[in-house]
Amino acid sequence: MEICLADPPDLILSDWMMPGMNGLEFCRAFREQSKDNYSYFILLTSKSEKNEVAEGLDAGADDFLTKPVSSDELRARISAGERILRMQRELSEKNRIVSDTLDELQRVYDAIDKDLMQARKIQESLVPELSRDFGSSTVSLLLKPCGHIGGDLVGMFSPGVNRVGFYSVDVSGHGITSAMMTARLGGYLSSTYFDQNVGMEKRFNRFYALRQPEEVASLLNARLIADTGIEEYFTMAYCIVDLRSGILKMVQAGHPHPLLIRKDGTTEFIGKGGVPVGLVPDITYSQEEVVMEKGDRLLLYSDGFTEARLENGEMLESEGLVDLIGKCNSNQTGQEFLDDLYWNLTQVMSPEFGLEDDVSATLFEYEGP
Repeated sequence: MEICLADPPDLILSDWMMPGMNGLEFCRAFREQSKDNYSYFILLTSKSEKNEVAEGLDAGADDFLTKPVSSDELRARISAGERILRMQRELSEKNRIVSDTLDELQRVYDAIDKDLMQARKIQESLVPELSRDFGSSTVSLLLKPCGHIGGDLVGMFSPGVNRVGFYSVDVSGHGITSAMMTARLGGYLSSTYFDQNVGMEKRFNRFYALRQPEEVASLLNARLIADTGIEEYFTMAYCIVDLRSGILKMVQAGHPHPLLIRKDGTTEFIGKGGVPVGLVPDITYSQEEVVMEKGDRLLLYSDGFTEARLENGEMLESEGLVDLIGKCNSNQTGQEFLDDLYWNLTQVMSPEFGLEDDVSATLFEYEGP
Protein backbone atom coordinates (compact mmCIF):
# COMPACT_ATOMS: atom_id res chain seq x y z
CA MET A 1 0.00 0.00 0.00
CA GLU A 2 2.79 2.43 0.90
CA ILE A 3 4.49 1.83 -2.45
CA CYS A 4 1.23 2.35 -4.38
CA LEU A 5 0.46 5.58 -2.55
CA ALA A 6 4.00 6.92 -2.95
CA ASP A 7 4.01 6.32 -6.70
CA PRO A 8 0.49 5.37 -7.88
CA PRO A 9 0.72 2.82 -10.71
CA ASP A 10 -1.44 2.95 -13.82
CA LEU A 11 -2.69 -0.60 -13.28
CA ILE A 12 -2.96 -2.80 -10.20
CA LEU A 13 -3.35 -6.56 -10.40
CA SER A 14 -4.26 -7.87 -6.95
CA ASP A 15 -5.24 -11.26 -5.60
CA TRP A 16 -8.48 -11.42 -3.65
CA MET A 17 -7.05 -13.60 -0.90
CA MET A 18 -3.86 -12.19 0.69
CA PRO A 19 -2.35 -12.30 4.17
CA GLY A 20 -2.87 -9.29 6.43
CA MET A 21 -5.19 -7.42 4.01
CA ASN A 22 -7.38 -9.06 1.41
CA GLY A 23 -7.90 -7.68 -2.09
CA LEU A 24 -11.19 -5.97 -1.24
CA GLU A 25 -9.68 -4.15 1.74
CA PHE A 26 -6.64 -3.17 -0.31
CA CYS A 27 -8.81 -1.86 -3.17
CA ARG A 28 -11.10 0.08 -0.85
CA ALA A 29 -8.21 1.63 1.10
CA PHE A 30 -6.36 2.55 -2.10
CA ARG A 31 -9.42 4.24 -3.61
CA GLU A 32 -10.01 6.27 -0.46
CA GLN A 33 -6.45 7.62 -0.31
CA SER A 34 -5.44 7.93 -3.95
CA LYS A 35 -7.85 10.38 -5.56
CA ASP A 36 -5.59 12.55 -7.71
CA ASN A 37 -4.68 9.92 -10.31
CA TYR A 38 -6.86 7.05 -11.40
CA SER A 39 -5.46 3.51 -11.41
CA TYR A 40 -7.13 0.57 -13.12
CA PHE A 41 -7.73 -2.17 -10.55
CA ILE A 42 -8.09 -5.86 -11.50
CA LEU A 43 -8.92 -8.47 -8.87
CA LEU A 44 -7.74 -12.06 -9.22
CA THR A 45 -10.18 -14.47 -7.63
CA SER A 46 -11.51 -17.95 -7.68
CA LYS A 47 -14.90 -16.53 -6.67
CA SER A 48 -17.52 -16.28 -9.38
CA GLU A 49 -20.77 -15.73 -7.52
CA LYS A 50 -22.67 -12.60 -8.61
CA ASN A 51 -22.90 -11.20 -5.10
CA GLU A 52 -19.13 -11.53 -4.68
CA VAL A 53 -18.50 -9.80 -7.99
CA ALA A 54 -20.85 -7.01 -6.92
CA GLU A 55 -18.98 -6.72 -3.63
CA GLY A 56 -15.72 -6.32 -5.51
CA LEU A 57 -17.13 -3.65 -7.82
CA ASP A 58 -18.57 -1.83 -4.84
CA ALA A 59 -15.11 -1.79 -3.26
CA GLY A 60 -13.74 0.00 -6.35
CA ALA A 61 -12.48 -2.80 -8.58
CA ASP A 62 -12.71 -2.22 -12.33
CA ASP A 63 -12.43 -5.79 -13.57
CA PHE A 64 -12.04 -9.43 -12.49
CA LEU A 65 -9.95 -12.37 -13.58
CA THR A 66 -11.00 -15.83 -12.51
CA LYS A 67 -8.30 -18.29 -11.54
CA PRO A 68 -6.67 -20.13 -13.18
CA VAL A 69 -5.70 -17.15 -15.33
CA SER A 70 -5.24 -17.52 -19.06
CA SER A 71 -2.32 -15.48 -20.40
CA ASP A 72 -4.36 -14.44 -23.44
CA GLU A 73 -7.24 -13.29 -21.26
CA LEU A 74 -4.81 -11.44 -18.98
CA ARG A 75 -3.30 -9.55 -21.94
CA ALA A 76 -6.79 -8.72 -23.21
CA ARG A 77 -7.93 -7.41 -19.82
CA ILE A 78 -4.76 -5.34 -19.43
CA SER A 79 -5.21 -3.91 -22.95
CA ALA A 80 -8.79 -3.00 -22.09
CA GLY A 81 -7.54 -1.29 -18.95
CA GLU A 82 -4.98 0.65 -20.98
CA ARG A 83 -7.69 1.87 -23.34
CA ILE A 84 -9.84 3.00 -20.44
CA LEU A 85 -6.90 4.74 -18.76
CA ARG A 86 -6.00 6.47 -22.03
CA MET A 87 -9.56 7.72 -22.44
CA GLN A 88 -9.60 8.79 -18.81
CA ARG A 89 -6.40 10.79 -19.27
CA GLU A 90 -7.75 12.40 -22.44
CA LEU A 91 -10.94 13.29 -20.60
CA SER A 92 -8.94 14.67 -17.67
CA GLU A 93 -6.86 16.79 -20.05
CA LYS A 94 -9.98 18.10 -21.77
CA ASN A 95 -11.52 18.87 -18.39
CA ARG A 96 -8.34 20.68 -17.40
CA ILE A 97 -8.46 22.75 -20.58
CA VAL A 98 -12.14 23.52 -20.00
CA SER A 99 -11.41 24.47 -16.39
CA ASP A 100 -8.50 26.72 -17.41
CA THR A 101 -10.66 28.29 -20.11
CA LEU A 102 -13.47 28.94 -17.64
CA ASP A 103 -10.99 30.49 -15.21
CA GLU A 104 -9.65 32.72 -17.98
CA LEU A 105 -13.19 33.67 -19.01
CA GLN A 106 -14.01 34.50 -15.41
CA ARG A 107 -10.97 36.77 -15.23
CA VAL A 108 -12.06 38.43 -18.47
CA TYR A 109 -15.63 38.82 -17.21
CA ASP A 110 -14.36 40.26 -13.94
CA ALA A 111 -12.24 42.76 -15.86
CA ILE A 112 -15.19 43.66 -18.11
CA ASP A 113 -17.44 43.99 -15.08
CA LYS A 114 -14.91 46.30 -13.45
CA ASP A 115 -14.70 48.37 -16.64
CA LEU A 116 -18.50 48.51 -16.86
CA MET A 117 -18.74 49.71 -13.28
CA GLN A 118 -16.25 52.45 -14.11
CA ALA A 119 -18.19 53.24 -17.28
CA ARG A 120 -21.34 53.55 -15.20
CA LYS A 121 -19.64 56.07 -12.92
CA ILE A 122 -18.57 58.04 -15.98
CA GLN A 123 -22.10 57.87 -17.37
CA GLU A 124 -23.55 59.00 -14.05
CA SER A 125 -21.22 61.99 -14.21
CA LEU A 126 -23.12 63.09 -17.33
CA VAL A 127 -26.00 63.86 -14.97
CA PRO A 128 -24.14 65.82 -12.27
CA GLU A 129 -27.30 67.05 -10.54
CA LEU A 130 -30.70 65.40 -10.31
CA SER A 131 -32.60 68.57 -9.48
CA ARG A 132 -32.14 72.31 -9.85
CA ASP A 133 -34.26 75.15 -8.59
CA PHE A 134 -34.42 78.05 -11.05
CA GLY A 135 -36.48 80.24 -8.74
CA SER A 136 -39.74 80.25 -10.66
CA SER A 137 -39.38 76.64 -11.75
CA THR A 138 -37.66 73.35 -10.95
CA VAL A 139 -36.21 70.68 -13.22
CA SER A 140 -35.79 67.17 -11.77
CA LEU A 141 -34.24 64.10 -13.36
CA LEU A 142 -34.61 60.32 -13.07
CA LEU A 143 -32.19 57.82 -14.63
CA LYS A 144 -32.44 54.06 -13.98
CA PRO A 145 -30.34 51.91 -16.38
CA CYS A 146 -31.51 48.31 -16.77
CA GLY A 147 -27.88 47.12 -16.75
CA HIS A 148 -24.48 48.44 -15.71
CA ILE A 149 -24.74 51.11 -18.37
CA GLY A 150 -27.60 52.39 -20.46
CA GLY A 151 -28.62 54.33 -23.51
CA ASP A 152 -30.89 56.91 -21.85
CA LEU A 153 -29.81 60.44 -21.07
CA VAL A 154 -31.59 63.29 -19.30
CA GLY A 155 -30.34 66.74 -18.51
CA MET A 156 -30.84 70.48 -18.26
CA PHE A 157 -28.89 73.69 -18.77
CA SER A 158 -29.46 77.40 -18.56
CA PRO A 159 -27.56 80.39 -19.93
CA GLY A 160 -29.28 82.53 -17.33
CA VAL A 161 -31.69 85.41 -18.05
CA ASN A 162 -34.78 83.31 -17.25
CA ARG A 163 -34.16 80.70 -19.92
CA VAL A 164 -33.96 76.95 -19.31
CA GLY A 165 -33.41 74.02 -21.65
CA PHE A 166 -34.10 70.40 -20.69
CA TYR A 167 -34.34 67.10 -22.54
CA SER A 168 -34.89 63.36 -22.53
CA VAL A 169 -32.92 61.13 -24.93
CA ASP A 170 -33.12 57.40 -25.69
CA VAL A 171 -30.37 55.90 -27.88
CA SER A 172 -31.29 52.86 -29.99
CA GLY A 173 -30.09 49.47 -28.78
CA HIS A 174 -28.47 48.54 -25.49
CA GLY A 175 -25.05 47.96 -24.03
CA ILE A 176 -21.65 49.50 -24.59
CA THR A 177 -22.30 50.96 -28.06
CA SER A 178 -25.41 52.79 -26.90
CA ALA A 179 -23.62 53.99 -23.78
CA MET A 180 -20.78 55.41 -25.88
CA MET A 181 -23.29 57.30 -27.99
CA THR A 182 -24.93 58.55 -24.79
CA ALA A 183 -21.57 59.86 -23.58
CA ARG A 184 -21.08 61.63 -26.89
CA LEU A 185 -24.51 63.25 -26.62
CA GLY A 186 -23.68 64.27 -23.08
CA GLY A 187 -20.94 66.42 -24.57
CA TYR A 188 -23.22 67.83 -27.26
CA LEU A 189 -25.71 68.89 -24.57
CA SER A 190 -23.24 69.78 -21.83
CA SER A 191 -24.47 71.87 -18.92
CA THR A 192 -20.88 72.82 -18.09
CA TYR A 193 -19.18 73.64 -21.38
CA PHE A 194 -21.48 75.94 -23.29
CA ASP A 195 -19.05 76.24 -26.19
CA GLN A 196 -19.60 72.51 -26.89
CA ASN A 197 -23.35 72.57 -26.31
CA VAL A 198 -25.34 72.32 -29.54
CA GLY A 199 -28.29 73.88 -27.73
CA MET A 200 -26.34 77.10 -27.15
CA GLU A 201 -25.09 79.80 -29.45
CA LYS A 202 -22.79 82.67 -28.62
CA ARG A 203 -24.10 86.11 -29.48
CA PHE A 204 -22.09 89.28 -29.97
CA ASN A 205 -19.11 87.31 -28.70
CA ARG A 206 -20.32 88.09 -25.19
CA PHE A 207 -23.04 85.77 -23.94
CA TYR A 208 -24.80 82.51 -24.72
CA ALA A 209 -28.43 82.07 -25.70
CA LEU A 210 -30.62 79.02 -26.28
CA ARG A 211 -31.13 77.85 -29.84
CA GLN A 212 -34.63 76.96 -30.98
CA PRO A 213 -35.48 73.27 -30.37
CA GLU A 214 -36.08 72.55 -34.06
CA GLU A 215 -32.61 73.90 -34.88
CA VAL A 216 -31.00 71.78 -32.16
CA ALA A 217 -32.61 68.62 -33.53
CA SER A 218 -31.48 69.46 -37.07
CA LEU A 219 -27.89 70.14 -35.97
CA LEU A 220 -27.69 66.87 -34.04
CA ASN A 221 -29.19 64.98 -36.98
CA ALA A 222 -26.64 66.48 -39.38
CA ARG A 223 -23.75 65.49 -37.10
CA LEU A 224 -24.87 61.88 -36.80
CA ILE A 225 -25.61 61.50 -40.51
CA ALA A 226 -22.20 62.97 -41.39
CA ASP A 227 -20.44 60.33 -39.28
CA THR A 228 -20.56 57.26 -41.52
CA GLY A 229 -19.17 55.05 -38.76
CA ILE A 230 -22.25 55.47 -36.61
CA GLU A 231 -25.29 53.25 -37.10
CA GLU A 232 -27.12 54.25 -33.92
CA TYR A 233 -29.88 56.83 -33.80
CA PHE A 234 -31.82 58.27 -30.89
CA THR A 235 -35.21 59.64 -29.98
CA MET A 236 -35.44 62.93 -28.16
CA ALA A 237 -37.81 65.40 -26.58
CA TYR A 238 -36.11 68.76 -26.11
CA CYS A 239 -37.68 71.87 -24.61
CA ILE A 240 -36.76 75.45 -23.87
CA VAL A 241 -38.88 77.70 -21.69
CA ASP A 242 -39.10 81.39 -20.90
CA LEU A 243 -39.58 81.46 -17.14
CA ARG A 244 -41.16 84.93 -17.20
CA SER A 245 -43.89 84.22 -19.75
CA GLY A 246 -44.26 80.46 -19.27
CA ILE A 247 -43.96 79.95 -23.03
CA LEU A 248 -42.44 76.52 -23.66
CA LYS A 249 -41.16 75.40 -27.05
CA MET A 250 -40.59 71.74 -27.78
CA VAL A 251 -39.30 69.46 -30.51
CA GLN A 252 -40.26 65.80 -30.48
CA ALA A 253 -38.03 63.46 -32.48
CA GLY A 254 -39.58 60.01 -32.26
CA HIS A 255 -39.70 60.17 -28.46
CA PRO A 256 -42.79 59.24 -26.42
CA HIS A 257 -45.32 62.06 -26.24
CA PRO A 258 -44.54 64.37 -23.30
CA LEU A 259 -47.26 64.52 -20.65
CA LEU A 260 -48.59 67.91 -19.62
CA ILE A 261 -50.02 67.80 -16.10
CA ARG A 262 -52.12 70.85 -15.32
CA LYS A 263 -52.49 72.29 -11.84
CA ASP A 264 -56.04 70.93 -11.55
CA GLY A 265 -54.79 67.39 -12.22
CA THR A 266 -55.95 67.09 -15.83
CA THR A 267 -53.42 65.53 -18.20
CA GLU A 268 -52.69 65.87 -21.89
CA PHE A 269 -50.16 64.17 -24.14
CA ILE A 270 -48.58 66.72 -26.47
CA GLY A 271 -46.44 66.51 -29.59
CA LYS A 272 -46.83 64.99 -33.05
CA GLY A 273 -44.19 62.27 -32.94
CA GLY A 274 -41.46 63.26 -35.33
CA VAL A 275 -38.55 61.27 -36.77
CA PRO A 276 -35.65 59.99 -34.61
CA VAL A 277 -32.36 61.87 -34.84
CA GLY A 278 -29.70 60.28 -37.04
CA LEU A 279 -32.10 58.16 -39.06
CA VAL A 280 -33.01 60.30 -42.09
CA PRO A 281 -30.72 62.92 -43.71
CA ASP A 282 -31.81 66.49 -44.43
CA ILE A 283 -35.04 66.20 -42.47
CA THR A 284 -36.81 69.31 -41.25
CA TYR A 285 -37.99 69.26 -37.66
CA SER A 286 -40.87 71.35 -36.42
CA GLN A 287 -41.48 72.59 -32.92
CA GLU A 288 -44.59 73.19 -30.86
CA GLU A 289 -45.46 75.82 -28.32
CA VAL A 290 -47.27 75.44 -25.02
CA VAL A 291 -48.10 78.09 -22.44
CA MET A 292 -47.36 76.88 -18.93
CA GLU A 293 -49.49 78.21 -16.11
CA LYS A 294 -48.52 78.43 -12.47
CA GLY A 295 -48.60 74.94 -10.93
CA ASP A 296 -48.35 73.10 -14.28
CA ARG A 297 -45.85 70.30 -14.84
CA LEU A 298 -44.39 68.72 -17.97
CA LEU A 299 -43.04 65.17 -17.88
CA LEU A 300 -40.58 63.90 -20.49
CA TYR A 301 -39.96 60.16 -20.23
CA SER A 302 -38.42 57.24 -22.11
CA ASP A 303 -40.30 54.22 -23.43
CA GLY A 304 -38.87 52.25 -20.52
CA PHE A 305 -42.00 53.43 -18.72
CA THR A 306 -44.67 52.76 -21.32
CA GLU A 307 -43.15 49.50 -22.60
CA ALA A 308 -42.68 47.97 -19.14
CA ARG A 309 -44.28 44.52 -18.96
CA LEU A 310 -47.16 44.02 -16.53
CA GLU A 311 -47.98 40.75 -14.79
CA ASN A 312 -50.47 39.89 -17.54
CA GLY A 313 -47.68 40.23 -20.12
CA GLU A 314 -49.07 43.42 -21.64
CA MET A 315 -47.24 46.76 -21.79
CA LEU A 316 -48.02 49.63 -19.45
CA GLU A 317 -48.76 52.01 -22.36
CA SER A 318 -49.58 55.73 -22.02
CA GLU A 319 -52.84 55.18 -20.15
CA GLY A 320 -51.02 53.09 -17.57
CA LEU A 321 -48.50 55.89 -17.07
CA VAL A 322 -51.34 58.30 -16.28
CA ASP A 323 -52.69 55.78 -13.78
CA LEU A 324 -49.27 55.55 -12.10
CA ILE A 325 -49.12 59.33 -11.80
CA GLY A 326 -52.58 59.27 -10.21
CA LYS A 327 -51.23 56.94 -7.53
CA CYS A 328 -48.45 59.36 -6.59
CA ASN A 329 -48.83 61.54 -3.53
CA SER A 330 -50.39 64.79 -4.72
CA ASN A 331 -48.19 66.76 -2.33
CA GLN A 332 -44.95 65.38 -3.74
CA THR A 333 -42.88 67.44 -6.12
CA GLY A 334 -39.55 67.26 -7.88
CA GLN A 335 -37.28 64.34 -7.11
CA GLU A 336 -39.71 62.84 -4.59
CA PHE A 337 -42.43 62.72 -7.25
CA LEU A 338 -40.14 60.96 -9.75
CA ASP A 339 -38.96 58.47 -7.14
CA ASP A 340 -42.57 57.72 -6.19
CA LEU A 341 -43.49 57.32 -9.86
CA TYR A 342 -40.65 54.86 -10.39
CA TRP A 343 -41.64 52.95 -7.25
CA ASN A 344 -45.20 52.65 -8.55
CA LEU A 345 -43.80 51.30 -11.81
CA THR A 346 -41.81 48.59 -10.04
CA GLN A 347 -44.94 47.50 -8.18
CA VAL A 348 -46.90 46.76 -11.36
CA MET A 349 -44.03 45.31 -13.41
CA SER A 350 -43.95 41.57 -13.98
CA PRO A 351 -41.25 39.87 -11.86
CA GLU A 352 -40.68 37.52 -14.79
CA PHE A 353 -39.67 40.29 -17.18
CA GLY A 354 -38.32 42.84 -14.69
CA LEU A 355 -36.69 45.98 -16.04
CA GLU A 356 -36.10 45.23 -19.73
CA ASP A 357 -35.16 48.76 -20.76
CA ASP A 358 -33.66 51.87 -19.23
CA VAL A 359 -36.15 54.07 -17.41
CA SER A 360 -35.62 57.83 -17.38
CA ALA A 361 -37.63 61.01 -16.99
CA THR A 362 -37.30 64.78 -16.83
CA LEU A 363 -39.87 66.76 -14.84
CA PHE A 364 -40.35 70.49 -15.34
CA GLU A 365 -42.46 72.27 -12.70
CA TYR A 366 -43.53 75.85 -13.32
CA GLU A 367 -44.42 78.20 -10.48
CA GLY A 368 -44.91 81.36 -12.50
CA PRO A 369 -42.80 84.50 -12.92
